[in-house]
Amino acid sequence: MIFDKLKKLYIVFDSPEIDSPPVFSSGDVVSGKVVLNLSGESKVQSLKLHAEGFAKVHWTESRSAGSSTAYTQNYSDEVEYLNRREVLLQADNGEHTLLSAGRHEFPFSFQLPEETLVTSFEGKHGSIRYWVKVKLHRPWAKVRKIKKEFTVIEPIDINTPALLAPQAGTKDKMARVWYRNFGQVSITAKIDRKGYTPGEVIPVFAEFDNATSRSVVPKAYITQTQTFIARGTMKQKQAVVATLSGDVVGAQRRETWHGRAIKIPPVGPSILQCRIIKVEYMLRVCVDVPGTSKLCLELPLVMGTIPLHPFGSRTSSVSSQYSVNLEWLRMAIPEQPEPPPDYSSVVTDEEAERNIMAPHPEEDLSGIMEHPLRAFVQEFRFRPPPVYCEIDPNPQPLNMRRRCMTC
Repeated sequence: MIFDKLKKLYIVFDSPEIDSPPVFSSGDVVSGKVVLNLSGESKVQSLKLHAEGFAKVHWTESRSAGSSTAYTQNYSDEVEYLNRREVLLQADNGEHTLLSAGRHEFPFSFQLPEETLVTSFEGKHGSIRYWVKVKLHRPWAKVRKIKKEFTVIEPIDINTPALLAPQAGTKDKMARVWYRNFGQVSITAKIDRKGYTPGEVIPVFAEFDNATSRSVVPKAYITQTQTFIARGTMKQKQAVVATLSGDVVGAQRRETWHGRAIKIPPVGPSILQCRIIKVEYMLRVCVDVPGTSKLCLELPLVMGTIPLHPFGSRTSSVSSQYSVNLEWLRMAIPEQPEPPPDYSSVVTDEEAERNIMAPHPEEDLSGIMEHPLRAFVQEFRFRPPPVYCEIDPNPQPLNMRRRCMTC
């Protein structure tokens, strides 16, 4: 039987490091070989390769059309980033190619598009994937198919004026329960820049002015938001990836943080250029006021892949950039911090109401952001899993509005 003659069929990518899979970016050449092992002489019609790259989103939502009628609404969309075909083996005259027993290698090579691609990503409601698929056609035999994914990481250089700019803000709130005022609490916070890379420490400079009659607790969080967009509707998943807790600030007292450190764990880079999947980060400096909703100040962050150059020296070598910026793929945090809090405990009630509102189809969704990267963050297996809170853009009654789950 011809099926018995095919022992193995697999794909091998060329990689500069033997023990590490290759990582590519836009404009790079992807090369490798298709290996075919035969136990005996065999006829082959063709061996074809197809390289593809897609961003895809999909989720479903239940709808009620009355007291006794319900239906499911599907949301899906996709964006194509790569589509290349290559024939590795095919006789010119349309006849069969006779291959001897043993190992046969068929090299391949193609260039990724020069225009900016999007970093590989895996999420609950969508993914960004790149792969090579090979089909082996033989007479009187079923077509054999194999598929192997490869990773794309689009460099984000934090050494740009926009990402080196300091981020600062001030926010205050009158603490009240029912009709009784307890005084005002205010937050002023600043960080040195907007762009950071995983593994860095962010010094947080902040002042907490507690003019209330109650003690308050200052905290800081790094949050990650994934947004999946389809048909003018979005689905969000949010997670707290790092926390920092301060000391209690007594009534009528003031507390100052002189560069309190919060460490960025091994997370994936920001994804800002995809139309249907976005990943953004935020530093939230908050004050818990007993008996009332919390006060939070947001400072935007961008997670890059090319770290800060202390002396302004740059290198144009992509390989040398990756030798540095891919360290976050292998980083492990030595300490075992306490599990981060539920995202719903970080947002105020007003912000939760704002986040629940979904955009209308006619709105420009190009600036909306979204959630974490599972494909690369192997280091998360060493950390307590973050607690996610899923936000339904079509809110139910308040007691049904949020449902939390561990990843």
